[in-house]
Amino acid sequence: MINIKENEKLSIMNHSCAHLLAQAVKHLYPEAKFWVGPVIEEGFYYDIDLGDKTLTNEDLPKIEREMKKIAKDGKRIVRHELTKEEALEMFKDDPYKLDLISRMDKKEEKISCYSQGDFTDLCRGPHVDTVKELKHFKLIKHSGAYWKGDAKNKMLQRIYGVCFETEEDLNAYLKELEEAKERDHRKIGKEQELFMTHELVGSGMPLWLPNGALIRHELENYIYQKEEAQGYNHVYTPCVGTVDLYKTSGHWDHYKENMFPMMKVDEEEFVLRPMNCPHHMLVYKNKMHSYRDLPVRIGEFATDFRYEASGAVKGLERVRCMCQNDAHLFVRPDQIGDEFKRVVSLILDVYKDFGIKDYKFRLSLRDKNDKEKYFDDDEMWDTAENKLREVLNELGVDYFEAEGEAAFYGPKLDVEVKPAVGPEVTLSTCQLDFLLPRRFELTYVDSNGEKQTPVVIHRAIFGTFDRFTAFLIEETKGAFPTWLAPTQVEVIPVSSEFQGDYASVVTEKLKEQGIRAELDDRNEKLGYRLREAQTKKVPYTLILGDNEKQDNTISYRLHGQKETTTVSQAEFVKLIKEEIANKTLRK
Repeated sequence: MINIKENEKLSIMNHSCAHLLAQAVKHLYPEAKFWVGPVIEEGFYYDIDLGDKTLTNEDLPKIEREMKKIAKDGKRIVRHELTKEEALEMFKDDPYKLDLISRMDKKEEKISCYSQGDFTDLCRGPHVDTVKELKHFKLIKHSGAYWKGDAKNKMLQRIYGVCFETEEDLNAYLKELEEAKERDHRKIGKEQELFMTHELVGSGMPLWLPNGALIRHELENYIYQKEEAQGYNHVYTPCVGTVDLYKTSGHWDHYKENMFPMMKVDEEEFVLRPMNCPHHMLVYKNKMHSYRDLPVRIGEFATDFRYEASGAVKGLERVRCMCQNDAHLFVRPDQIGDEFKRVVSLILDVYKDFGIKDYKFRLSLRDKNDKEKYFDDDEMWDTAENKLREVLNELGVDYFEAEGEAAFYGPKLDVEVKPAVGPEVTLSTCQLDFLLPRRFELTYVDSNGEKQTPVVIHRAIFGTFDRFTAFLIEETKGAFPTWLAPTQVEVIPVSSEFQGDYASVVTEKLKEQGIRAELDDRNEKLGYRLREAQTKKVPYTLILGDNEKQDNTISYRLHGQKETTTVSQAEFVKLIKEEIANKTLRK
């Protein structure tokens, strides 16, 4: 899906269309007052005060018609420059514009606004030349939005829209939006009872329901086995830590705004942990290490807490409570290259298993001029960044560099994955850290009997189980591969009265083989039960009638297919167990 904000021409068109929207609203609701109308990735929106009026879905087509009428008139869009005093006079009856003007940089001698016919709006621009250029647009939705995002302020009406150069581009985008709605993990999560949220628990705090918990458990088992095979040792550490722990690591100075507030217990100051690296530093420090012991690989499926703005919280994709597939590798300097390669190889191996093919590597570097955000040690940074470049070049993978995106303690390699719809999402990360081992005074004894400081590689293959699950839901539309599906087989007798006993026997035999099977012997029509199995997106549906009962066979239908295949019970068990063991992906 195209990012409107990053496309200069479309960005200008959508910003101009926001003004067209405001003009139409002003025609229809003369008392309307306007806050801001920015361009966003998906198009544009405008926050509007309509007094006591609350918009409904029926209002959007009416506003669209007025927008088309204005666009047809073809008025020029003209820029004006005003002094601050002139601007205050022009917008004296609009408290929202007065607020914007009052907060503008005092150094700004001139304030710009744009006029189109009978409508003038405060704006820096730029805009298209005439409203006639704004032909192909669509108002998408509306919602409430607090002024300045503060719940203590008045609720405004927010109208979303999008504008394109051609009707074909607009229709293609709208089709993609519909596809995104169908794939939305929040919608599917509710339909398939994977997870839920509740205001009593709190925003960004999802509750994993049995079906979702089962998927997560399978993912945990999968990656645990991968890591164990590579020599990882897994630990459990507390979800809290003292403020002093994060002062030692440096997170208190560099990450405090992303943490939950401090809490005091028995004269100690604690915080919910936002990451696990400080705990793992102490696990490593628990005993002496020889150079022969390294690398030491410490892994954990760890629950972390980070403060996310309420507007940014989204299902499982962006949460305040998350479980990281986290690990820290303590290595000698001469081991950095090999261990980093092993991490990248593991990422690629996992992506192959899940059919992830469209991705790119981003090397995130520091901003050399930002001494506040990044630890001030040029030699350390140059060494770390050059080492990562060297490894990536040796691996022969394509990557691009992003300045100012590094962690405060070191550069990192992020893997950006292109999902079926929507913008790229970062799933995996690998970071190189020379700083935290120093801060925690970590050591190992080298071959000469002298103490040296190890280097730490931070890595997360899945990132968080939360975001990875959200990604999988949207990629598969909830039709999970058999090994991940909460229900792998739905057993349906044609008639509960005549084949119910046979269906019960088949179901129990499947369960004995470790296959997640459910029996649907409700007194409902066969077609109804088959449709429900399809809706639940169960990989295999067994249909058992008189012939199957008589011959001791089963007839199965794959999700999304109409063809039915009849095999013996033993053949089916062998088939599905092989599919589960091989983690087979279906197109």
